[in-house]
Amino acid sequence: MTINAELIELVEETPDTVITLTNGKKYVVNETCSEIIDLVICYKRKIFADGPTYVGGE
Repeated sequence: MTINAELIELVEETPDTVITLTNGKKYVVNETCSEIIDLVICYKRKIFADGPTYVGGE
């Protein structure tokens, strides 16, 4: 399963890691909070690196 990183509102460890989305849905995952943060950062880097680039001009 893949969770849209743009919809993550909260990640907490209680001691299970629970991801809360902006729509209120909650998911219990195996990854730690630190791992989730690292995955989101990798995702954002990929999006910005592979995204469209602006070419100035006309």
